[in-house]
Amino acid sequence: MMLPLDADIFLARQPILDREQKLVAYELLFRSSGVDRAAVADGRLATARVVANAFGEMSLGDVLGPYKAYINATPDFVLGPEVEILPGASVVLELPADTPADEALLARCRELKQQGFTFALGGVAEFAEINLPLLPEAEILKVDHLLLDNHQLFLLACKLRPLQKKLLAEKIENQSQMEHCFDLGFEYFQGYYFARPTLISGKKLTHSAMTVMRLLDLILKDADTAALERSFKGEPGLTLNLLRLTNSCASGLAVRIASVRHAITILGRNQLQRWLQLLLYADPEGGEVGPLLQLAATRGRFLELVTQKFLPRQKDLPDRAFMVGILSLLPAVIGQPIADIITPLPLPPDVKQALIEYKGDLGRLLALAEQLEKADGDATFNGLIAEMPGLRGALLTECLAQAMAWANMLARDS
Repeated sequence: MMLPLDADIFLARQPILDREQKLVAYELLFRSSGVDRAAVADGRLATARVVANAFGEMSLGDVLGPYKAYINATPDFVLGPEVEILPGASVVLELPADTPADEALLARCRELKQQGFTFALGGVAEFAEINLPLLPEAEILKVDHLLLDNHQLFLLACKLRPLQKKLLAEKIENQSQMEHCFDLGFEYFQGYYFARPTLISGKKLTHSAMTVMRLLDLILKDADTAALERSFKGEPGLTLNLLRLTNSCASGLAVRIASVRHAITILGRNQLQRWLQLLLYADPEGGEVGPLLQLAATRGRFLELVTQKFLPRQKDLPDRAFMVGILSLLPAVIGQPIADIITPLPLPPDVKQALIEYKGDLGRLLALAEQLEKADGDATFNGLIAEMPGLRGALLTECLAQAMAWANMLARDS
């Protein structure tokens, strides 16, 4: 099924991590509200026109930063001229594993590889015969592990490893699934498993997280600057992370921020509150920016931008939307239900309602952001869109692109 050219197209993306659990790529997915999901899943929406135009004035490179983009493709798309609009060095073209291939397609794949493109074969769930026509041109083989039980996945991995291709396990939903595929030799893991909370009764906050939560509480209660500075003392890693994040993202400043007091003076308490929320996801020793921090930053900035453009009359709503996006992932860090985490904090009522019950404008937008991350559950997605008349795919895609680019700045200087 082909979509009409004026169909309202929404961008979704799925993170891809390597064996060191570092973010290396996103699969970009396109969906349309009110249209059969097969229209998106068959790859026909992943044309150069859609990809190139989806981000408005921003280029694909701006949105991706240092990460690659996996894009579903068809033979017609690969053979056509539009594919060359894309930045080859940043793109992995994903073709179905059972794609019939003639000499023209094979030659075109080789030509595009010389231009920097990488090819992946998707849907490698069965491998009775190792004679797929496109296998020589593919560097990556994608396996939907949900289609196989553990024994079948083991047998498949044994057949695939001698081919010297990189194996990618997709639809990974939790840490246990990732570890199983890791043990089988998979190089890449696709999904939001790293953001899934493992709730542990009686689990205590780390010392660093306790300090951040205490600082957030002080700011929300409008404590004086000296009290904030005292809370940072004895936490050099926390201070380092704060300065690194603020200097990475506070573009346009004439001077670098050199101290906590300087940060409060230059940025103000509202901005300091933002960075503290992000610090809940940072390595306490000041190490590299991890995928959970990337996701939290993207989600928070996305919700902020959407509220600015979709609900512009509510002046203070964007700041609260940012807070909702950031705090929504805390169960993955702390291992406790969100209600237990935020109840002691003096947060605005609509923020608590959004985080705990998904109610109000902020709650609906949070649910929508989570659906765009999942890239499935069309009935739920369409229902949320129906509750927000006037919210168009172009606006959401523009906001998501800007949010991804903003979050990339966190990783740039790490």
